[in-house]
Amino acid sequence: MSMIWLQDSIFLVLLIGLSIPLGIYIYKVMTGQKVWMTRLLVPAEKGIYRVMGIQDETEMSAKKYAGSVLVFSAISFIAVFLIQLIQGVLPLNPEHLGSVRWDLAFNTAASFITNTNWQAYSGESTLSYLTQSIGLTVQNFVSAAAGIAVLFALIRGFTSRNQKTIGSFWCDMVRAILYILIPLSLVLAVLLVSQGVVQTILPYHSIAALENGISQIIPLGPAASQVAIKQLGTNGGGFFGLNSAFPLENPTAFSNLLQLLSILLIPLSLCIAFGKAVKDKRQGRSILTVMMIFFIASLVIVTVSEQMGVPVYNGVVSSGNMEGKEIIHGIGTSALWGTATTAASNGSVNAMLDSFTPLGGMALMFLMQLGEIVFGGVGSGLYGMLAFVILTVFIAGLMVGRTPEYLGKKVEPFDMKMVCLIILGPPLLSLLGTFAAVLMPQVSTWLANSGAHGFSEILYAFTSMGNNNGSAFAGFASNTVFTNITGGMIMLAVRFVPMLAVIFLAGNLADKKIIAAGEGTLSTSNAIFIGLLIAIIFIVGALSFFPSLALGPIADYFTMGG
Repeated sequence: MSMIWLQDSIFLVLLIGLSIPLGIYIYKVMTGQKVWMTRLLVPAEKGIYRVMGIQDETEMSAKKYAGSVLVFSAISFIAVFLIQLIQGVLPLNPEHLGSVRWDLAFNTAASFITNTNWQAYSGESTLSYLTQSIGLTVQNFVSAAAGIAVLFALIRGFTSRNQKTIGSFWCDMVRAILYILIPLSLVLAVLLVSQGVVQTILPYHSIAALENGISQIIPLGPAASQVAIKQLGTNGGGFFGLNSAFPLENPTAFSNLLQLLSILLIPLSLCIAFGKAVKDKRQGRSILTVMMIFFIASLVIVTVSEQMGVPVYNGVVSSGNMEGKEIIHGIGTSALWGTATTAASNGSVNAMLDSFTPLGGMALMFLMQLGEIVFGGVGSGLYGMLAFVILTVFIAGLMVGRTPEYLGKKVEPFDMKMVCLIILGPPLLSLLGTFAAVLMPQVSTWLANSGAHGFSEILYAFTSMGNNNGSAFAGFASNTVFTNITGGMIMLAVRFVPMLAVIFLAGNLADKKIIAAGEGTLSTSNAIFIGLLIAIIFIVGALSFFPSLALGPIADYFTMGG
């Protein structure tokens, strides 16, 4: 156990050490300042603006910003949907895979434009190289960039004074992709290729088996380029069906470390960038502290449960719960990955989560049920956490009889309406999706397990889709018309309803004056506020999901030996 904790500690030190300079860099890029790559990339940036017919200094109102997000996302959805339907006649399809069924194409398009990357298919047997590269990998970039763009629109809402605009969506998107996501992905992809992650357009390779004379097909493809951005953009969708548990996606301990760092790197860096942008580093540190407390607590629960939460028999040395885990990763790294992927709205896996112990699986599920705010998706995690910060400020203001303020802006009824949409939408839709699935007469045929664990598989699936995570317990047969359509609609709703609420919240905040802090102003960076924020987050999550958790993983724990 001591080696596991040492490994986790080294990982966190590396992660924080890398996030600080990257956070400063992201702040400079997204606020239009010169960085070391400006001279190299500014001609490309200006060229993109000319092709798009926009001027980089033209800002948008909240309404126009929201409209741009919706129009861009709608075009992206249609493009990904159609590519899947006609992939059989398109090039870069050496395995001659046919068109994707309409309901699965709908679900996949919804999944990738919402940064969820929920996969009801195995990539190597369903999608061509062109579909994966031109369709899905492109969406990994633009969906992540959209999250960053909306986050900085909200930041401008806090920092602006009596403004009617919150920036340009197109400029925010271009800068996030060109200066942040592409350079990081390029470096990571090269490192992954050096470790053996496949990157080719050659057909699948057939080798002779050692027994029975039956040949084995080795799937190939341009995987490294997609793996890089799937991790950095908190997308998580695997090029192959087994995701990062597959040797050609994650072959070595070093590739595993690189991908783990990538999952959390940008979400942590955005906390640093937020502190710089609002001219108060303490605000970024306090939010990062809250996220880290939830993350470490969950990591401890998962690791201890996987190491010690299995029966021990006389004369047998327990190695913990190794079911569903790769030997090369073991319990420690599998638990760390599971915690990171569910905290960061990433969804990729290097072990089978359905084989985790009930309490270990519950901790992963609960991280998502908090609203994917513990680091969360790129951009979306931090703006979700800021919604909880505003809620906490509002509650604290009511307690002391003062008008609530955050970063010099008064929190008024319209702001709280938007905050409620951001916070309450995901849990509501997660539970409604679970409720609808349980009522389906054929639901028992969709499950690999019965009883409490079977219910946990359903709850996990709709929790994952209802919080734009994308991971799965895998015991739930997700490729059905019901799940594809219902899940696709849920993913679209929980992405765009909160995102639009954030944009209009930003517009309302930008139009306000900034009030100077006084003696009675509530501190939002001290230990008392951090404790109150943790309590509010935990209470909202617990009250929303405790009954369903009691029917699922908690009941599974108490009946595990029966």
